[in-house]
Amino acid sequence: MNYINRRQFIQYSSLAISTSILTSCATSNNSNSTAKNNKNLDKVTYGTNWYAQGEHGGFYQGIATGIYEDYGLDVTIKMGNAQVNGTQLLVGGAIDFYMGLSIEAISAVEAGIPTITVAAIFQKDPQVLIAHPEVGNDSLEQLKGKPILTSSLPGKPFWEFLKSKYGYTDDQRRPYNYSVAPFLLDKNSIQQGYLTSEPFTIEKKGGFKPVVMLLADAGYKPYATTIATTTKMVDKNPDLVQRFVDASIKGWYSYLDNPEPANKLIKKDNPEMTDELLAYSLEKMKEYGIITSGDAVTKGIGAMTNERWKSFFDTVVEAGVIKPGTNYKEAFTLQFVNQGVEAYN
Repeated sequence: MNYINRRQFIQYSSLAISTSILTSCATSNNSNSTAKNNKNLDKVTYGTNWYAQGEHGGFYQGIATGIYEDYGLDVTIKMGNAQVNGTQLLVGGAIDFYMGLSIEAISAVEAGIPTITVAAIFQKDPQVLIAHPEVGNDSLEQLKGKPILTSSLPGKPFWEFLKSKYGYTDDQRRPYNYSVAPFLLDKNSIQQGYLTSEPFTIEKKGGFKPVVMLLADAGYKPYATTIATTTKMVDKNPDLVQRFVDASIKGWYSYLDNPEPANKLIKKDNPEMTDELLAYSLEKMKEYGIITSGDAVTKGIGAMTNERWKSFFDTVVEAGVIKPGTNYKEAFTLQFVNQGVEAYN
């Protein structure tokens, strides 16, 4: 499967637990990067949401530069793919931490699944809508009533938000086959995408810069690239959780400063990754404040707040994605973050 089309398959996968599926997922995902084995280190496995990429850079940096080892951790990164359900792996004990999203965390609470978010690396979800320039599709408001290429299941939460805020309707939706080819052939076409990937491909193949509309800047504000674990882990081993969170955050500060150590490991795990795409991804994460905007400016990378979680909960309730009686506060804890920028540098 093409790297560019990765996340939309998995962002909002089913949260139902199945032992047979769990076993299949655990055995089918073999790629990993590990710190040097040491009996004095606590072994930890972090499951990502797709193949190794720049958006995972801080975690790989923690391995490459020895930051995790400094915190007494022997970390393995287990890459995700379209068939892997991270929540299943997490609850089943195949991994210790997972790269999640706010909507997954709240949906887990609604489904009675004992997971919890302990840090949020991305202050902004990189989900975007993409259009051609100079055809009058330059804002989300202008897209009302126009056909949009978007997947059915993965697009549901953000699509319901667009319906609620901008008056979009389901008859605007057209099947998205995870290729930019149809978009490039039709100047009036519009499609979903990810800030750090599809625009890059469109520029390379189409020879033009598309109009990119980041939904996070329009009010769709889930946390993304989170660190999720089980409630049991938080209750039984909070020291391990704290060390993994702190080391990961330091890894991200280090990656933003000098990404080369992590990029070498990323390309080792994912040979299809290129230096050009890694550089593009990092550039866009910085340009749009994906990691260091919002509360992260003062509270440090990984920051979360009750107010932000409540705001997103209200958004998805209003959009009809989550039931209003869901106790969203069970989806996260602020115990391990918000220590201030100085604490991580």
